[in-house]
Amino acid sequence: MKVLVIGGGTGGLALAHGLVRAGIEVAVFERDALRTDGLHGYRVGIDPDGSRALYALLPPELYDTFVATKARDPKYFNMLTEDLKEVLSMDLPPVTDPIASEKSISRMTMRQVLLTGLDDVVQYGKEFTRFEQHGNEVTAYFTDGTAATGDLLVAADGAGSRVRRQYLPQAKMEETGIIAIAGKLPITPESAALVPPKVFEGITLLQAPRGVACIVHVMEFQWDRDGHVKSGIGGNTEELIKRWPGLQFDNTRDYINWGLSATKDKLPANIMELSGAELVEVALDLTTSWHPNLRKLIELTDVGTCFPVNIRTSVPLDPWETTNVTLIGDAIHTMTPGRGVGANTALRDAVNLCRQLVAVRDGRSELLPAVREYEAKMIDYGFDAVVKSRAQMTSADPVHKPVIGRLALAGMRTAMRTVNNVPALKRKMRESMLAYRGADREELELKL
Repeated sequence: MKVLVIGGGTGGLALAHGLVRAGIEVAVFERDALRTDGLHGYRVGIDPDGSRALYALLPPELYDTFVATKARDPKYFNMLTEDLKEVLSMDLPPVTDPIASEKSISRMTMRQVLLTGLDDVVQYGKEFTRFEQHGNEVTAYFTDGTAATGDLLVAADGAGSRVRRQYLPQAKMEETGIIAIAGKLPITPESAALVPPKVFEGITLLQAPRGVACIVHVMEFQWDRDGHVKSGIGGNTEELIKRWPGLQFDNTRDYINWGLSATKDKLPANIMELSGAELVEVALDLTTSWHPNLRKLIELTDVGTCFPVNIRTSVPLDPWETTNVTLIGDAIHTMTPGRGVGANTALRDAVNLCRQLVAVRDGRSELLPAVREYEAKMIDYGFDAVVKSRAQMTSADPVHKPVIGRLALAGMRTAMRTVNNVPALKRKMRESMLAYRGADREELELKL
């Protein structure tokens, strides 16, 4: 059995590691020309589901490296007003389990960790164009004129998946009507003094009138303060880290990350085309009545780290006829960041698909029934996450309306302040949040 994986993102690379460990031939085709390309993105929260999947798929020493490269664990989940008044603050349980626990990760670092050990598996400069199915085999074609043939083709090529467009033309993406602007700045005595202690040590959501919202993360890594990489990533990878673009913000220096979101009608029509400096000005225009400390954070942002994101989402899809082409991650269930489970759902896909392919290897299943079993579960939990994430970020939410929005915001704040002051309600809310992110699920077992 040979598996072709289109796309070298989180889910695709994790799947490749699992297949390599299982002795199943796999090739990953990445459109970036070099390993140092694609180094973008900010914090990603890897929840217990994602951590268990990585533990099952990665070689033990690489999983240890993944854990070693995480930022320190947040102690609080906060909800504040735009003038930094507390609405809700929940203590997050301390991390005691290196596997079934929440982790704050730099996307750039995680991509490089996942590429480690796959030098003979990942092929760069392979931009996918189309596939052809013939009998029990499938062939992928690339813009450089090359092709590859295998028994199963896995689309791991993200929200704009070309595989999905060919394979499932009925699958649709839709706009949420929300645009986000992200930026970051290094932690210095000046920037650290701008946020309250609970914000500095937590994950914080600020909700303001007109539906404008901002999330703030503080990322402190396990690196030497003089910028040297600590033990855990050695050899060529350490040398590569030194050459990364954005090095000081993502991989050897601590930073504050913020993400501002609003409906499109509150932003310039050409928002997606603006430079980093122009995006900072847009963010300041959106926050004229906010606390001066928050505005100062925006002003101190390195403009080279700013970019806009058009928040889009998949439309849930009915099951399709199973063939020797399947999909994982954003290629099939793109979701808003409202629940923070996109990367974790992709990792869940990877471990579940790997489990089914191991059953094929062992003669316990044929390929198509195994893929069908994977897809049945993935469609269920994947689109459930899509729907619940969409509910958290949509321009249809009343908070974005001029008059009713203020009433909705006031009602939400009143409810959250009540929770904040009633220990039993706060405990129930925390348990519900942790359960959704996989804290109570049984540990995944994958016998490779």
